[in-house]
Amino acid sequence: MSILTSDSNWHDELIEALAVSEVNCKSFLEGSFQLLRLTDRLIINLVSFNNLFSPQNLIQLQEKYASQHVKLIHLWEDIWRLKPGQVMARLSSLLGQNNRIHGRKTKVHKIAKPVADAFLNENHLQGAVSSRYKIGLFEKEELVAVATFSALRKMNHTENYKSAELIRFAVKAGYSITGGLSKLISYFQEMHQPNDLMTYADRDWSAGEAYLRLGFMQTAVILPQYYQLNEQSQRQLIKDTQAVDIQVFNTGSLKFILKF
Repeated sequence: MSILTSDSNWHDELIEALAVSEVNCKSFLEGSFQLLRLTDRLIINLVSFNNLFSPQNLIQLQEKYASQHVKLIHLWEDIWRLKPGQVMARLSSLLGQNNRIHGRKTKVHKIAKPVADAFLNENHLQGAVSSRYKIGLFEKEELVAVATFSALRKMNHTENYKSAELIRFAVKAGYSITGGLSKLISYFQEMHQPNDLMTYADRDWSAGEAYLRLGFMQTAVILPQYYQLNEQSQRQLIKDTQAVDIQVFNTGSLKFILKF
């Protein structure tokens, strides 16, 4: 692994940001892992650039805590440095600190690409990517959630069978919307009539609990991906891991399918 210059001050920055949100976390070591316990059920693994971990090391740590009913998140240094606001918003949601809106009080509308992209870049850890359909959830006139979907794809296994992908879903920082994702999916299904909807959960952050609650079924485990960082410290996927130095990686993703 190529060793990048790492500054442990980012740990302190995170702890200070949590303190501002009135979260008193506890820092501790487990072997070579530097962990932050936020609650009895939530731990962050702080992954700095200068580490010698493999994806399997991180997966095993996560699975160990999952067996104890503790959620463990892998937070990489580059993610914190690039998107501290989005990280804090995600943690606030997991800690139950958000203002809660009920989906019944919202309305669904199609939105334009610039609106969707701006919202996702501000509120999603992975930002906006290409999609065919963009749908927004509004409370009064305020955009509070966005979901983007792929075009429908014909599947060969069954005649006239069409599948689509839920590509991105994000909620405005500071809010949680009860039934929000379900409402957006229902709108998409009514408009386009897919036979199923697939999506992925980033294993660094999630085991797909929200998808399971909505009736999705886990169908596959996707292998870890490896990245280089460009001059702006943004991740660029490495396809040939033998050809270049690996700088950061993730623990892969989980694939889910919802059949209508």
